[in-house]
Amino acid sequence: LNPRLQYWTSRGFAVLDVNYRGSTGYGRDYRRKLDGAWGIKDVDDCVYGARSLVADGKADPQRLFIMGGSAGGYTVLCALAFTDVFSGGISSYGIGDLAVLVNDTHKFEARYADRLVGPYDAALYRNRSPLFAAHDISAPVLFFQGTEDKVVPPNQTEDMVDALQSRGIPVAYVSMDGEGHGFRRSDSIERMLNSSLTFLCRLCGCVPADGAAELEIFNDEHLDSG
Repeated sequence: LNPRLQYWTSRGFAVLDVNYRGSTGYGRDYRRKLDGAWGIKDVDDCVYGARSLVADGKADPQRLFIMGGSAGGYTVLCALAFTDVFSGGISSYGIGDLAVLVNDTHKFEARYADRLVGPYDAALYRNRSPLFAAHDISAPVLFFQGTEDKVVPPNQTEDMVDALQSRGIPVAYVSMDGEGHGFRRSDSIERMLNSSLTFLCRLCGCVPADGAAELEIFNDEHLDSG
């Protein structure tokens, strides 16, 4: 059992845990299906899953939210920038600018995008980067970021926050002091979960029964709760 999924289901949220194309555990061919299509096929699979739940009467189309971390955070931002399916998103140490990923990340990750996007091409990387499509994001977004992240440095998240906040999009930013890529301390994980709960309940127009955390949402006057 996944305790993070249980956190949500125990609080009344239905969770679809998507193993989109490119995920491990389904063989080499499945993992390679994302090659050259990162930010496209992963988003398509999440959108298809969400729409399937709506079609089956298992989800409210006005209360579909997407969350993910690292590569999943990139998928979140792409889904919000390039589709209109989700009413909000939560990105943890996600990638906003692929060119910055190539230039600023540590050596181990520097060639990561070559396979998943393609050899560096300025136009391709820009077109596939949510930062440069931030003008198309209208849904509220909560961002989490570790201050010591060497894989996806804080400037990636900060640039996304600035781009959305300047346009009046409701946005919240939680910076985790001393944390790297992926949060390790129990207090950080607890803060992330409880802040996420506060954020989603605010979007749904409800009050969490427990686990609420203080969270500043910029431009919250533009929220259409419930």
